[in-house]
Amino acid sequence: MAVKRVYFLAHGGTVQGVGYRLFAQRKARLVNVTGWVRNLPNNKVEGEVQGEEADVATLLQRLDRGPPMAHVVRFDKEDREVVEGEASFEVRRG
Repeated sequence: MAVKRVYFLAHGGTVQGVGYRLFAQRKARLVNVTGWVRNLPNNKVEGEVQGEEADVATLLQRLDRGPPMAHVVRFDKEDREVVEGEASFEVRRG
């Protein structure tokens, strides 16, 4: 299978203050992908996810919905170059 890396940006509605980053980290660990997620100062959440194509697609679908208290109005995605040696999915600060 092919490894894929995708940048994502969740915005509009409510994506901060609702546990979105921890939700992303938990779901990423469940489907065994790597990457990162962080809040932006403009009330958006961005990140990158890397793994087998089907696993990446599964996580992105879950992130498009977000955790129960979130309301994602727009979810943008963009393919990126694969990062070698990445071992986990982390929550970044700022």
